[in-house]
Amino acid sequence: MEGEGELLSARPALETEGLRFLHVTVGSVLASYGWYILFSGIVLYAVLQKLSTRLRGLRQRQLAGAEAALEPDVVVRRQEALAAARLKMQEELNAQVEKHKEKLRQLEEERRRQKIEMWDSMQEGRSYKGSARRPQEEDGPGPSTSSAVPKRKSDKKPLRGGEPAASEPHVRDQDVTSGNAGMGKN
Repeated sequence: MEGEGELLSARPALETEGLRFLHVTVGSVLASYGWYILFSGIVLYAVLQKLSTRLRGLRQRQLAGAEAALEPDVVVRRQEALAAARLKMQEELNAQVEKHKEKLRQLEEERRRQKIEMWDSMQEGRSYKGSARRPQEEDGPGPSTSSAVPKRKSDKKPLRGGEPAASEPHVRDQDVTSGNAGMGKN
């Protein structure tokens, strides 16, 4: 019996030592990371609540969709609504196409009219751009463009290298005869 008494008295001491160790360990963990654990728990709770409401809503939609798919009247109404929406969109598209075609017809008519005016102007001996300015010239008194003196070409040499243009052979001859070939005037 004495052996049993020692065993009983040793056991509570062992249990109390284990509880003390557990208390110290848990206490130190909570002291170090308590706020992190608390906030993590709150976030986890909020996420679980959000997911559970979404899952409930998804299940309800699936059940409602399954019920609606089984009812032929609902299916027919849905198909009719889709057909009506498609028809409306097609009518809007057709209207836009007609407007675009009308704009293209107007542009083509304007181009044709301009070509006719240009042809008529050329037949009368005027340039097309001259006919566009004609109404302004008729309104304002002044000398006509035919009596105006044309501008004279500048005697300055162009800023380019190489041979001069074919229309300027006299400039090259002058440079060679004066001995300043390729140097310009100093």
